[in-house]
Amino acid sequence: MYLSSYQQLPFELCEFCYPLLKMAMTLLLVALSWTLLHSRCQCNTLNSVDLETPDSMKTWVITRSSPCSTTCGLGLRIQELCPLEADKVSGTGCQVRQVQCLDSWQCGLQTQTAAVGQRLELGCLEEVMETMGLFAFVVTWRYARGIITTDDSLFVRYDVPGLDKVVLDPVKEKDAGTYRCDVQDTSYHRVKRMYKGVKVLSPHVFSLDFTQGLRQWEKPHSLWPNVTLVTGKLYPTSTVLKTVLVSALRNV
Repeated sequence: MYLSSYQQLPFELCEFCYPLLKMAMTLLLVALSWTLLHSRCQCNTLNSVDLETPDSMKTWVITRSSPCSTTCGLGLRIQELCPLEADKVSGTGCQVRQVQCLDSWQCGLQTQTAAVGQRLELGCLEEVMETMGLFAFVVTWRYARGIITTDDSLFVRYDVPGLDKVVLDPVKEKDAGTYRCDVQDTSYHRVKRMYKGVKVLSPHVFSLDFTQGLRQWEKPHSLWPNVTLVTGKLYPTSTVLKTVLVSALRNV
């Protein structure tokens, strides 16, 4: 009987001490807030030397600006800035600067054809972006297999080890399709989207070797072995002249 009462005593003490502990924490927070509010604020004050009068400040106006170096994606633009004095643009003391520009982040669709076994590189960063560095952008790739399209619902994520470019070496027939790259800056703002359509041709169906094809056309026997070639004049000269004369009279 006494043992059970003794065991219940700590729980009763805890229930009694909890409101007191809560009240003490509240008073401590109030005291801390009061101390912070009434403490002296050590602020850095500006001297009169640090303050610049408006009369000594220059206002710069952009007088000339070149078009963006790229039609899509990040590019460069050259601007000329001249000081504004007495509400007039001064022709002396002008400066020239280069600034980034972005006319459109949509670059559209580009297609290219490759034969099986070739090496193909699909780049996404232009010269300006490469100068800024790979770590200044976040590049992601998506892939729509076997179709040339810009429908974003048909694309799935495509892992690229090089990030900035897709390297197909060697090209296979299953690599045909559309590759989409998205470029974002470090603030995750989209600065470029490009679609790369790839058509893959089998060497047994069609050859892209123009030189070899030209040689075959110069040797008709290799293309049509059963055709007999006729050399010399097929028709007398008088027959050809009469045909041309009759054709000219009909046109008149």
